Amino acid sequence: MNDKQLRELEHRIDEVLFYVWDPIGISDNATTRGEYSSYTSTILKYVVEEDLNKIANQLSKIETDSMGLENNNEKNLKVSELLLDFKYAVEEGLK
Repeated sequence: MNDKQLRELEHRIDEVLFYVWDPIGISDNATTRGEYSSYTSTILKYVVEEDLNKIANQLSKIETDSMGLENNNEKNLKVSELLLDFKYAVEEGLK
């Protein structure tokens, strides 16, 4: 992936974390838009590696260790699949 593609993928990951994953249910409040941005670079690394299980496990770890929530394995796996789909779309130049 080139730098432009990485920036696009990072942006899409940030959007997915906020609007789709959203474990604390804050995506309806624009003032909380940056809440999950600190996790984006870590998730990006696993998405670039195309490791579905590492992505899902990292999302679960964030939920439990950082947020004190129970993990939602099923949702985390679906979000991970979506993130990989975005990676492939960015690589192919699709919107």
